[in-house]
Amino acid sequence: MDELVNKRINEVLDGQQEAFEEIVMLYQNRVYYVCYRILGSREESEDIAQEAFVRAYTNLHKFDQKRKFSTWIFRIATNLCIDRLRKKKPDYSLDAEVPGTEGLDMYSQLESAEDLPEAELEKMETQERVQYEISRLSETYRPVIVLRYIEELSLKDIAEILDLPLGTVKTRLHRGREALRQQMMGNW
Repeated sequence: MDELVNKRINEVLDGQQEAFEEIVMLYQNRVYYVCYRILGSREESEDIAQEAFVRAYTNLHKFDQKRKFSTWIFRIATNLCIDRLRKKKPDYSLDAEVPGTEGLDMYSQLESAEDLPEAELEKMETQERVQYEISRLSETYRPVIVLRYIEELSLKDIAEILDLPLGTVKTRLHRGREALRQQMMGNW
């Protein structure tokens, strides 16, 4: 796939702008899901994913084709997510009442899991719970946990994406796992 992507990159650099569409199609879902796992908001994730591709396009001439494009685009997206997290603090709690309703809390706004077998429902509840707990991790640990366990990237790729030494990634991964475990044990 890297050869195909590098070919499309060269086409874009030669003035064939439409070749970038194929690159976007190859990576858009994965970039969106990385953003979603970090931000926890569909709208923000769509915005950040789109912005990541815009930045990649405008800076394509800076991309080193000896490296993997996926690592580069994940780095752009992750950095944008971290910037967004730093600019905002959580502005609601899932326990908070939905404005204009009587007694409905934010939990009622989560997607419905109707008509699923009990085991599937339990699995979904666990996944939602894990996603919620990941969203509560600090901006220091959240990207490392998402890239490692959701995207299943190597520690080396994570270090490159986050522009961190490998030892720092290992430390953050260990501490992030421990923080997640503590959160899960305390609220389970």
